[in-house]
Amino acid sequence: MSRIGKLPIDLPKTVKASVHEGVITVEGPKGKLSQKISDGINVQIEESRIVVTRECDEKEVRAAHGLMRQLIHNMIIGVSNGYTKTLLIVGVGYKAEMQGKNLVLSLGFANDIEFVVPQGVTIACDGPTKITVSGIDKQLVGQTAAEIRSLRKPEPYKGKGIKYDYEHVRSKSGKAGRA
Repeated sequence: MSRIGKLPIDLPKTVKASVHEGVITVEGPKGKLSQKISDGINVQIEESRIVVTRECDEKEVRAAHGLMRQLIHNMIIGVSNGYTKTLLIVGVGYKAEMQGKNLVLSLGFANDIEFVVPQGVTIACDGPTKITVSGIDKQLVGQTAAEIRSLRKPEPYKGKGIKYDYEHVRSKSGKAGRA
């Protein structure tokens, strides 16, 4: 039995869940999310918890068991609390600002980069060097933050670029550091 898959998921009082035709829908104060249930996986909604079980012990079903449970858990956290990722911009002249619904980044290139914010994600600029990506879908928030970071990854010599707030960039010594 999957260690993660066998754990029940507690439903907060503010969140409602329902299963209909192989799709689980979770609705809370922040919004509504849906997920297709994998084949061979059963989802039962009891009073204040959700239990995920599997029908057989085939390799694909065993692999999907823990995944399905965690996806449902992430949906519940998303509709009740939401997810947030913070990015920091390091470098002289590097900055970010919102223009309408788009994020405009000055990252040392000849032209500014205009990043189109996807549906379901909110981006806020807390000053010119701090970007906050938030939303209810964990995968979408993480993917959006990763796409913004990939525009100018932090380089190891001066640490310039876009990094996560918790990320530590190990710096290398330059040519003068060689003996």
